[in-house]
Amino acid sequence: MLRKLLMLAVIAAIAGFAVYWVVTIPGTIPQSALAAYTPNVANGKTVFDAGGCSSCHAIPKEDRTLLGGGMALPSPFGTFYVPNISPHPTNGIGKWTEAQFATAVLKGTSPAGEHYFPAFPYGSYHLAKIEDVRDLFAYIKTLPPLSGRSREHELPFPFNIRRNVGGWKLLFFSDKPFVPDPKQSAAWNRGSYLVNGLGHCAECHSPRNPLGGIVSSQRFAGGPNPEGEGWVPNITQKRLGSWREKDIAYFLETGETPDGDRTGGIMTRVIKNMAQLSPEDRNAMAVYLKSLAAVDGPPRPAKKATKS
Repeated sequence: MLRKLLMLAVIAAIAGFAVYWVVTIPGTIPQSALAAYTPNVANGKTVFDAGGCSSCHAIPKEDRTLLGGGMALPSPFGTFYVPNISPHPTNGIGKWTEAQFATAVLKGTSPAGEHYFPAFPYGSYHLAKIEDVRDLFAYIKTLPPLSGRSREHELPFPFNIRRNVGGWKLLFFSDKPFVPDPKQSAAWNRGSYLVNGLGHCAECHSPRNPLGGIVSSQRFAGGPNPEGEGWVPNITQKRLGSWREKDIAYFLETGETPDGDRTGGIMTRVIKNMAQLSPEDRNAMAVYLKSLAAVDGPPRPAKKATKS
């Protein structure tokens, strides 16, 4: 009897592992899926700016075209270090194929066939049009190659097991493309595409559950800074109700609020990117953000009393 129970346990374990292995297979885009295409490098720069690539990958911050990486991204799961995505053939992405780049951005899978950790915001980037991703790749290839290599992530077990990210993706990641809403204006749809996709605004401006997934019912409602310090504000009409569309567009260009205050922290890096976009794109983002319903965010912790 005991032997039969052991056999059943072994069979169940093997079956469970097989299911785990299948459901966590990294998604890829084969080269054969990419039709002949002539990239638009100018649009690639727009995608680069909208996607905020330089905010994390540019070192030093003074030059947005030097994508050597290395910046530390602290999180509740450990510290991630941003990789070199310059065109360097060894330490960057210089030898990547177009399909490998599209797979990384849209599927969160590396050229080695491993899951990227979701510190890389492919949870939003997957909404990008394939043409925009191909244009971005063409633009990055025009930038200077840098030889530096980032250090390894510092993650404790079991968060350092990349295969487990496949389970996270099963729960929180969808690779469905962006679908315009025919009931909305062209500006609203462009704004939705930029805010939800390339701009990945929800990645910081939304609270997350214990597994690191965005709390969908409180999307854009603010929460703890994912980098560990401070609080990211609510950007629904709960906070921006008094802001006009032109106020939001002006803020995205300058970082200045309607009352004359200026943004700080990680948002200063975002504004540097948004300022590079066309006025039409910033206005489109403003149109979309102004349309968001008021949503209550998580309660902000009380400030600690200072000793007198």
